[in-house]
Amino acid sequence: MSETVVEIREMLRAADAEEFAAIERSLAADSRKGVRTALEAARKRLAAEAAERERLAGLYAFDRSFLPDDGKGLVVGLDEVGRGSVAGPLAVGAVVLEDGHAIAGLNDSKQLSAAEREIVAADVQAHAVAWAVQYVEPADIDAHGMSVSLRKAFAGALGKIESKGIHPDVVLVDGNPLGIDAREHNVVKGDSKSASIAAASIVAKVTRDEYMRSIDSTFPQYGFSDNKGYASADHIEAIRAYGLSPVHRASFCRSFMQETLF
Repeated sequence: MSETVVEIREMLRAADAEEFAAIERSLAADSRKGVRTALEAARKRLAAEAAERERLAGLYAFDRSFLPDDGKGLVVGLDEVGRGSVAGPLAVGAVVLEDGHAIAGLNDSKQLSAAEREIVAADVQAHAVAWAVQYVEPADIDAHGMSVSLRKAFAGALGKIESKGIHPDVVLVDGNPLGIDAREHNVVKGDSKSASIAAASIVAKVTRDEYMRSIDSTFPQYGFSDNKGYASADHIEAIRAYGLSPVHRASFCRSFMQETLF
């Protein structure tokens, strides 16, 4: 090759595995340090991309493993967000993924940045067979407790999917058994194993975060845009200073509330 190092570097940045192999052969005798460095960077990039494709394929294969041998049927994944927050709703996402469209970057929502979650959630919402998010409000959590609220939220999210005329053959639920449906299969740490559960966790997280940002202007003293209702140090201090808002879970705030709070 007669290209400059800069030109070779740009070619390698855009090359797929087949193109890289051809470029690598053509550069076998090129001893320039910049070329050797660019080749190594491309090898690492392609290896990382291959590993990500394998990881993503494993998430989808996990879901298919619950279907009959012919692979026919629909899988819905469900996951919750906001269980441990002291303000805002509990949210459960439900997603039925489309077979022909793999969602790039799909992962446990906790492993993604906020910006990455937004991108993945938009892809899920655009291409999923169906998706839904069910909320349980703070007053209901206070009145009935978290166990009842979790079952209500999971059952509600599944009901929203079925109200769209989608009737999954398999219901994958992240975490411990809830007994919400005869089709239920429980997957511990399912958001890192199952494509549909990961998608549900991301959609629920993005949707709930958006809601918490939307109420920040109504209750600006609590910093909901930043803490999303979780008990950060600043949030706890705000509760002590201003008391509880209508979107707080009173039963979750007792440990750090002063006696004068209501």
